[in-house]
Amino acid sequence: MAANINPRADKPRLDNRTFKLDPRIAKGYYSAVYFNRTREIAAKHFPNSRVLMQVFQKNHAVVCGTDEAIAALQEFAENGRDLVIHSLRDGDEAEPYETVMTIEGPYHWFAHLESVYLGILARRTLVATNTRRVVEAAGGKPVLFFADRFDVYTNQTGDGYAAYVSGSLGQATDAMVRWWGDKGVGTMPHALVALCGGDTVKAAKLFADEYPDVPLLVLVDYKNDCVNTALEVCRALPDRVKGVRLDTAATMVDKSLHDDMGTFQPTGVNPQLVRKVRRALDAEGFGHVQIIVSGGFNAERIRDFEAKKVPVDVYAVGSSLLKGNYDYTADIVMVDGRPQSKVGRRYNPNPRLELVEP
Repeated sequence: MAANINPRADKPRLDNRTFKLDPRIAKGYYSAVYFNRTREIAAKHFPNSRVLMQVFQKNHAVVCGTDEAIAALQEFAENGRDLVIHSLRDGDEAEPYETVMTIEGPYHWFAHLESVYLGILARRTLVATNTRRVVEAAGGKPVLFFADRFDVYTNQTGDGYAAYVSGSLGQATDAMVRWWGDKGVGTMPHALVALCGGDTVKAAKLFADEYPDVPLLVLVDYKNDCVNTALEVCRALPDRVKGVRLDTAATMVDKSLHDDMGTFQPTGVNPQLVRKVRRALDAEGFGHVQIIVSGGFNAERIRDFEAKKVPVDVYAVGSSLLKGNYDYTADIVMVDGRPQSKVGRRYNPNPRLELVEP
């Protein structure tokens, strides 16, 4: 993976004033029942046993969720501010099995939080790692995080933050940017064109009139004729259009390609379609208008576009950023200062971990 591009590397950690975590966490509401029951046993029979819990995952990954997990521990553990926590930072890259976090204290203080902090780390690391790979593939071109419609809405804020940590320069919803106080970005939807009777120019004019301070980014695939629709919009609003977005479905062939088929895969948003739109815009003096592409993009597909020098300006990426898994494991590896762990696990100190201040 590439060098760390973490925008939070030198900034204070976020805490629960930002996350506003559900207070029911403190009662074990979101925890596996056996953790809650073990907490009760530990409090009764081992109240003074101090453990070191070690957290890791098994892939090359961009770690994320550490601040949120620490907030849960400090806020909802018994005497949470007295736990000794060492951790990597959100946005740091980790090797397989590298220790990402350690937690020290009496086990019953924080036993009920294992489901919560591991789940936070798993989800945020998934999105952060996928986003980092897409950002690297794009080679410096902006990547927009458009994953809002592909999962339950309650994940948007944390997912948007994880994408931001890994270099995404724009998120689709206000919820996704809440933790750092930005605004969501995007284009106009197909629905607005439909309301205008399929007239993309009319839709663009309405959008421009209603939102004069918002960059005008126009979807141009509604009639499956991206070249002509892009030109129509730019001619009608020559000083207003900042970009056109190509979102042709993977089962469709744009009209402009009908005479060219036979030597390439013509469906969806493909290199030939992008080049045709770029040439048409440049020929009429619209070289300043950016081309945004969306629809099934992932790191592999973006790398292919970049290798072929396809004239894309911005990549909008969605569902691929939510796929895969980066599961975390937590093990007790020390009890009262002595090694104690299941077979196959042992204390794996990591000098990269930072002591977390209460």
